[in-house]
Amino acid sequence: MHIETLKIFCDLADLRSFSKTAEKHLLSQSAVSQQLAQLELAHKCQLIDRKKRPIELTKAGRLLYGAAQDMLERYEQLKSELNALKSSAGSRVNVAAIFSIGMHTLPEYVKKFMVSHPNVNVHIEYFSAGRIYESVLSGEIDVGLVAVPRRDRRLEVYDFEDEPLVLACSPKHPLAVESQLDIHQLQFERFIAFEKNVPTRAWIDGILQRYNIAVRPVMEFDNIETIKRVVEINSGISILPKPAILQEIAAGTIKGIGFSNEHFFRPTGIIVRKDKILSQASRYLIELLCRKHQDKA
Repeated sequence: MHIETLKIFCDLADLRSFSKTAEKHLLSQSAVSQQLAQLELAHKCQLIDRKKRPIELTKAGRLLYGAAQDMLERYEQLKSELNALKSSAGSRVNVAAIFSIGMHTLPEYVKKFMVSHPNVNVHIEYFSAGRIYESVLSGEIDVGLVAVPRRDRRLEVYDFEDEPLVLACSPKHPLAVESQLDIHQLQFERFIAFEKNVPTRAWIDGILQRYNIAVRPVMEFDNIETIKRVVEINSGISILPKPAILQEIAAGTIKGIGFSNEHFFRPTGIIVRKDKILSQASRYLIELLCRKHQDKA
C-alpha cells in the first residue's frame, strides 16, 4: 500500500468527487478509479458507494479512512523528525531560563552537553517566567527552564532541580550566628521579597503561611540578583534558593542558613511545547537536564 494511494483515497473521501480528486492530484479520473480499485482488491471489500451522489464511504471505507489519516499524519511526523535528525549536526538549540537557573544551575549541564555535541550552538536567553511560557508556546524557544512550573495542556513539563531554600542574611544580622534556624525565628523580621507576579513569591508565601509566620516585607524585586544585593547591605533577610547564593556564601557576603523544621525547596521544571518537532540535539539536552532529577529519585 503506497502513501500516495492513501492520500488519493482520503481526498476522495473528503471531496466526494472523482473529478475534483483527479484535478487536485493532476491525474485522470480513470487513474483515481484504478487507485481505488487497487485498495478494494487488496482489502477484498467495497470502500466507496458509487451509486450515491455525491459518493459516500461504506462502513469499511470509513474504517480505512480513519486508519489512513493516522498513517499519513505519522508519516509526515516521521519526515519532520528525519529532517531534524539530518540537520542536528551544526544546528542550534534555543533555551530560555529565568536568571537564577540560567546563571547558577544550567552552566554545568551545558558543559556536559557540549562535550557530546560540540557542533551544536546552545543559545541561552534570560527572561521572566511569563515571557518564557509565551516564547515556548509560540515556538520561538525550544526548551524553557522555570521555577515552580505550572501545568498547561499545551506543554510537556519535566521535573528539573529541587533547589534547597535557605535563610539569606547579612553576616552582620543577629540571625547570622545560627547554624540552623527554626522558621518561627523569622517572625516579624524585615523581609526582602520577590514581586507578587513571580512564581517563587507565591511558593515562599505558602511556606510562611503554613507555619503562621508574619514577616514585614520592606522591599520587593522581580529578580534574585537585586534581592541579594539588598540582603548584603543588611536591609533585611530573605528566603532564597541555595544554588543562587553559593558565590556570596563563599565570599562571606551572605550567610545561607538551613531550617530545622523540614527540608524546604523550590521546584524547577523544563517546559516544551507538546506538538513541537525537536531536533535530536534538543531531545538529548532535555534528557540530560532530566537525568540528575531521575538519579536522585
